[in-house]
Amino acid sequence: MNLSELRNEIDDIDTQLAELFARRMDCACQVAAYKHENGLPIFHAEREQAVLNRVEERAGKYGRAARQLFETLMALSRDLQHEMLDSDEELHQKILNAASVLPTDADHLRLACFGVPGTYTHQAAAAVFPKASPVFYPTFREVFTAIQNGDADFGVIPIENSSAGSVTEVYDLMLQYRFYIVAEEDISVNHCLAALPGARAASLKKVYSHAQALSQCSDFIRSSGLEQHSFLSTAAAAQMVSESGDSSLAAICSEDAAACYGLEILRRGFQNNPNNTTRFIVVSKELIITDDADKISLCFSLPHTTGSLYALLRRFAGKGLNLTKLESRPRSDTPFEYLFYLDFMGHAKDGEALTLLCALSDELPDFSFLGNCAGSMRE
Repeated sequence: MNLSELRNEIDDIDTQLAELFARRMDCACQVAAYKHENGLPIFHAEREQAVLNRVEERAGKYGRAARQLFETLMALSRDLQHEMLDSDEELHQKILNAASVLPTDADHLRLACFGVPGTYTHQAAAAVFPKASPVFYPTFREVFTAIQNGDADFGVIPIENSSAGSVTEVYDLMLQYRFYIVAEEDISVNHCLAALPGARAASLKKVYSHAQALSQCSDFIRSSGLEQHSFLSTAAAAQMVSESGDSSLAAICSEDAAACYGLEILRRGFQNNPNNTTRFIVVSKELIITDDADKISLCFSLPHTTGSLYALLRRFAGKGLNLTKLESRPRSDTPFEYLFYLDFMGHAKDGEALTLLCALSDELPDFSFLGNCAGSMRE
């Protein structure tokens, strides 16, 4: 056969495949109706594995490829059934009924803010809630505890830096508390080296700051020969240096923190990355999805089967949903087991995204929808 004839044969096969695919999806609709009438779950892992094993065996040398093809077919079939049956009705209604307005201009909010006055977190809090008077907490966990106990309506915490990466403790707390992310704010980080008035750079011996800030300025610290010490926050480090009376100590902090605690700035803008930016999130026990929300966050675990992560990611691609972050964190309750934190672009109330969220909620272990907010950096 020549190339033209081969292509004609492929076209004929594709036509048959398309017709068979439509028949298969029609059957899936009937299966959905039966499961609904009989109270059966949509996802049947043992049944799917049995089908996939049989397909792989029958396909011979094309077995693995056939398995991937049928995994996709099954995922499409499940998505159709989830759409028909409104899977996870509780999550479905929670998303659709979520408030759509974040009270950013309210002056009576109880706002928990990590650190002390003058931190970059304080700047982020002021950017989102300009009229609020935050209450400061020295640790990330205490911010979460304040929300959990009803002492605060919202909490502001850093979650990621463009140079130093994720704030892993915050990710762990998000996975533990399962609060909702209702807003985010990106703050440009311009670090200062601050010391007591009259101190000289050549006389400095030790530098204090938050671990993330120390990491972001590692090149300067190394070249200066300074002994670095991790502190609760950049502003708390500035406060400690101010109260120490020791001119050999310095803090890496913001200009606001240096001014707040009466320190003299000896150097500016020495971080490793001149475009250093930190992303802060606003968390709440109450779900709020604003009309301009475009980033969805969720967490889940996966079964220990070959290709389970690939199969999941393929479902996002199939619906045209763009992933922006995927982070794995070890589970505290089970050694060498992991939870995944995932961000993707979309609005949770839109049909494709909502259907997928509810489907994943039904299918994935330890699934939690962590919110839908407006991304602070857009193209």
